[in-house]
Amino acid sequence: MYPEEIVKPMQAELEKAGFTSLHTTEEVANALAKEGTTLVMVNSVCGCAAGTARPGAIASLGNDKHPINLTTVFAGVDKEATNKAREYMIPFPPSSPAIALFKDGQLVHMLERHHIEGRSAQAIAANLAGAYDEYC
Repeated sequence: MYPEEIVKPMQAELEKAGFTSLHTTEEVANALAKEGTTLVMVNSVCGCAAGTARPGAIASLGNDKHPINLTTVFAGVDKEATNKAREYMIPFPPSSPAIALFKDGQLVHMLERHHIEGRSAQAIAANLAGAYDEYC
């Protein structure tokens, strides 16, 4: 588990953009039971989360279409909530950071760490915007 003073600014970056932090398995289950589209950002303390994943996810919200529900779990912090979110992301293996788009509780688009590493925030935003245009 990471110290709160390290994690807080990383959570706040997404919360300021409208994401809801999910800390319990119940919060994850309730979020993914909602109708419509839900984005789940598996947040992380790693450099690619800070440099491209979080900025890309936030920038993607400037698209004309975007998910109704914006949520995040923090790998290495909220272990049970993260594990619960990852159950919904099967068949993809656990990955952080990761960004998943759900429609009516069904996974429809997934960005794993290997889709994030080495790519720009703009490339991630464009990838997500394409998914939003299709599913939102």
